[in-house]
Amino acid sequence: QVQLVESGGDLVQPGGSLRLSCAASGSILGIYTWAWYRQAPGKQRELVATITVGNMSNYADSVKGRFTISRDNAKNTVYLQMYSLKPEDTAVYYCKAEIRTKLTMPRSDYWGQGTQVTVSS
Repeated sequence: QVQLVESGGDLVQPGGSLRLSCAASGSILGIYTWAWYRQAPGKQRELVATITVGNMSNYADSVKGRFTISRDNAKNTVYLQMYSLKPEDTAVYYCKAEIRTKLTMPRSDYWGQGTQVTVSS
C-alpha cells in the first residue's frame, strides 16, 4: 500500500512564501513523475507543476517565475516552493505521484489528501 502525505499549508499574507512537502511511503519500487495540483472553491482542479524522473519541470503560466518544484528521490518526497503569493493562489494543494509498486504491475497514480493554502491579509 502506498500513502502520500502533504504538509506545509498555512495562512500567509500576500507577497509571502510557503514550502509544501509531499512524502510517499509504502511498497515503492520507483517514483516517476510528481505533480502538484490545486483546487480553489467552486473551481476545477488545475495542474500547477510537474517534475519528471529526469528532473524536467513544467509550470502553469499562472505560477511561472514564482513557484519551484523539486524532488528528493532518497526521501521519496516532492516540494513546492512558493514565492510572491497572491490571493488567487488560495486553494487546496494536492500532490500526485506516478509510482511502480511491483515489477509485474504497471505504474499507477497516487494522490495525497491535500493541504490548505490561504493567501490573505
